[in-house]
Amino acid sequence: MPRRLVVEADGGSRGNPGPAGYGAVVRDADTGTVLAERANFLGVATNNVAEYSGLVAGLRAALAIDPAARLEVRMDSQLVIEQMRGTWKIKHADMRRLADEVHTLVDPADVTWTWVPRAQNAAADRLANLAMDRESGLVTDDASTGPLTPPSTDPTGSGTQSATTGAGDPGSGRAPRPSGAGVRFDEEKPVTVVLVRHGQTAMTVSRGYSGSSEPGPPLDERGQQQARAAAVLVDRIGHDLWGDIEYPSEIIASPMVRTQQTAGIIAERLKLSVETVDLVKEADFGEWQGLTAEQIEERWPGELEPWHTRGDVPPPGGESIADVGVRLQHVFDDLIAEGRGRTVVVVSHAVAIRAALGVAMGAQPGSWSQLRVAPASVSIVRLFADKRHEIAVVGVPSEGW
Repeated sequence: MPRRLVVEADGGSRGNPGPAGYGAVVRDADTGTVLAERANFLGVATNNVAEYSGLVAGLRAALAIDPAARLEVRMDSQLVIEQMRGTWKIKHADMRRLADEVHTLVDPADVTWTWVPRAQNAAADRLANLAMDRESGLVTDDASTGPLTPPSTDPTGSGTQSATTGAGDPGSGRAPRPSGAGVRFDEEKPVTVVLVRHGQTAMTVSRGYSGSSEPGPPLDERGQQQARAAAVLVDRIGHDLWGDIEYPSEIIASPMVRTQQTAGIIAERLKLSVETVDLVKEADFGEWQGLTAEQIEERWPGELEPWHTRGDVPPPGGESIADVGVRLQHVFDDLIAEGRGRTVVVVSHAVAIRAALGVAMGAQPGSWSQLRVAPASVSIVRLFADKRHEIAVVGVPSEGW
């Protein structure tokens, strides 16, 4: 019977991108004995690249021990596990390169890929942090003295634990949820969406209805200031704010001029590129485009209020609020399908962000206009596959407002 080995791998980045390192442990699946340890400092890299690097190092170490062994990989990165299973796409070039390297080492179909809670991946995590602390590497191949790191809570190779207590209970194997977080009774990871409204424009000041039928005005000087402040706030996510949320790894934006400018300022701060997604554009106001509320009421008496309060009434030649919600639901579905355990920044508009929040809450479209979405404000939604989404933050304004 082939020998069974367990590879535990992890990686981290203090800045994402920032100083990064990985750790990997190879164990005998039957005894839990540590057979090899790997850790290394990567310089500046992203969290996902560090995680993949740990996986590659762990696989190399396991194959050096026994090329014919049956392998199980355990990681707390749902993104890497699902991508290696082939259920989630690999979009980024650096991750594709490392995934290709995994394919040169093993056939993923011959490997058991197991997601584990972070608490059950402590040994690899410790090595990754050691590499970042020391800015150096570690190679250990000596099993004669027994385990060099604490064994997993489940050294039998089953990859599971019984969990009869509540989330956050030390006996459950689950990491404690932050105070005030939505109640869940599983370890499913969400995709986190950071919704950022564009900064101020001339139309914001005049209170005109500026929709998606025109490219729209650019940010004014104050709007640029607001966008820079929003970028600082978003950059703190996963650092000193909302520490249980992954640092952003992607930015998507509406094609409007003001959102592209806002997204560009955020992207420069986060050192990311911007993907333009038409579905997150503002509502099409049709014949109301460019008009103020007073002008709309004068020309179409009694029609503006039901557009806001009913949600299913379109303006002449335009979209209803509910129509915008359908678009944003498609965006949410796509983000979930592309992989959880990550954070995506979405730079959009007031009505579109209200629709996104309303969809996430399961609220009726007629109530969405009650949500206040200030220029350059930041709202956070966490999306789960079972649609029991969490609204983490609504409308936190950036500094300088």
